[in-house]
Amino acid sequence: MHTIPVNELISFCDNILQPQEFRDYCPNGLQVDADTPISKIITGVTANQALIDQAIAKKAQAILVHHGYFWKGEAATLTGIKGKRIRSLLQNNISLIAYHLPLDAHPQIGNNAVLAKELDLVIDGGLFAHEKFPVGNIAHHQPITAKDFAQKITQVLGRIPLHLSQNPNRTICKIGICTGGAQDYIEQAYLMGCDAYISGEVSERTTHFAQEMGIDYFACGHHATERGGIRELGLMIAQKLGIKNEFIDIYNPV
Repeated sequence: MHTIPVNELISFCDNILQPQEFRDYCPNGLQVDADTPISKIITGVTANQALIDQAIAKKAQAILVHHGYFWKGEAATLTGIKGKRIRSLLQNNISLIAYHLPLDAHPQIGNNAVLAKELDLVIDGGLFAHEKFPVGNIAHHQPITAKDFAQKITQVLGRIPLHLSQNPNRTICKIGICTGGAQDYIEQAYLMGCDAYISGEVSERTTHFAQEMGIDYFACGHHATERGGIRELGLMIAQKLGIKNEFIDIYNPV
């Protein structure tokens, strides 16, 4: 059975994702060190208890996710839900590795890049021109009606997006994209001349912004829009490092 030390896996991921280039809301890389050689990893969007239980059942030595722990502003104590999760990891010799913004922004295997490719979008640049590693992008699609594009999203993600539109029959082409909880970037997409904007979540105010700016908005699900990056990273790890990888999609309707 082929195994690698956890530091080799972290070095591989860091080299690809360049976490030092980002000012993030959580630590990227190794978050919980079980000090166990790795022969199998479980990948998933969020390190919730259900994913940990799957990793235990499948005898994995590490979990690799997009949403890990230790976010800015959260309590530092290891109690309650977080305490239970970390006990489950350490008692079963499972390390936790997480990459947040670096996995959104990667130009080939990042969440935006993967979703754009699945939706037949061609990325032209960053949503914010000054960013060296854009966490949001501007892309273009062959001219398509907004309602037909909503149907394409449904087919790709397996869920119907919330589509805010004053005219679903209008043609769109230039589209902003930022997966996850980036609904408030809709104004930036408008300022960059986009016909439409894609993200995961929606707020009450998003409706008013979309109406007043005349831009279509597609809320496609935070979880659903961020499956692609971690799935692709896991596949790359298995191919390059020779360890087993299994992506597990824990259902989340949000």
